[in-house]
Amino acid sequence: MNNLPDFPWDKLEPYKERALAHPGGIVDLSVGTPVDPVPQNVQDALVQAADSPGYPFTHGTKALREAAAGWLRRRHSVTVDQRDVLPVIGSKEFVAWLPTYLGARRVVFPELAYPTYDVGARLAGAVATAADSTLALGPERADLVWVNSPGNPTGKVLPVEHLRKVVAWARERGTVVASDECYIELGWEEEPVSILHPDVCGGSHEGLLAVHSLSKRSNLAGYRAGFVTGDPVLVKRLLETRKHAGMIMPAPVQAAMTAALGDDAHANRQRELYSARRALLRPALERAGWRVDHSTAGLYFWASNGQSAWDQVGKLSEIGILVAPGEFYGPAGERHIRIAVTATDERIGAAVRRLQ
Repeated sequence: MNNLPDFPWDKLEPYKERALAHPGGIVDLSVGTPVDPVPQNVQDALVQAADSPGYPFTHGTKALREAAAGWLRRRHSVTVDQRDVLPVIGSKEFVAWLPTYLGARRVVFPELAYPTYDVGARLAGAVATAADSTLALGPERADLVWVNSPGNPTGKVLPVEHLRKVVAWARERGTVVASDECYIELGWEEEPVSILHPDVCGGSHEGLLAVHSLSKRSNLAGYRAGFVTGDPVLVKRLLETRKHAGMIMPAPVQAAMTAALGDDAHANRQRELYSARRALLRPALERAGWRVDHSTAGLYFWASNGQSAWDQVGKLSEIGILVAPGEFYGPAGERHIRIAVTATDERIGAAVRRLQ
């Protein structure tokens, strides 16, 4: 494991200490962890399933799989068979281990990307390639290509035409495309589209996987609740591997996840909260000299005032605001910062006042 990078967040500690020293306390906009309550009906489902002495199913309950399939159909015009849904213990573990599951030798991911795509490639002993264009990949075969829309950290939405080209390119080469769609319900100026949407994949899920998370939609980051679906052959292969490895979502969490996926009302309310926080924070940043790029979806502002990322992190830490430097997500982010909107209304208000 000596080829793994240093954990990037450790580098933020000095800036966090400086922000904590602010008389009004820290406004932590660096990580993007949910702060609002878990919906009551989800908590109730967890409690009611607490007496779960037996081993749960790796494949999840049929009720969970049907709830996931129903949510995809209802909210994203995607049709999957419930048998092709596989719960995962939070989407991050799946992202980290998918190259290993597939025996991948070369993994491709965006130039600005969630660091775990790179980590997953390294864990598998694969060659990790950051590229936004398939033209830049050359003749060597890629086993796995990650796409992420809405993107983390940029909040960029990939158009249907772009996704369709990636799918066609991959199918010509026998490459698996995995789409990280954790922020798909959080479109603001643009509406994200799933890789499994018929307009993208032509109605066939061959070679495609879509990864979903309830961390942001339903405030379930602490529950570790996600799922993957797509190509039936791939999902079956993943299921068998996970059975052998004992990678099983706890039964109470399966029950909670079923309740969350069956209820759109709480997700709509949470979306409204994030929308209001964005509406307050963005103009404050712009008045203070930051330009916001992309950021048409998701839970982050991808911003720059022209200085180096760490200079920007330092400047904001002096007024008690902690953000993430863009270089955490790749060299192309060296002059940007990522600013999360996952803070309480009170903390967002504090940030707005400090930016004046």
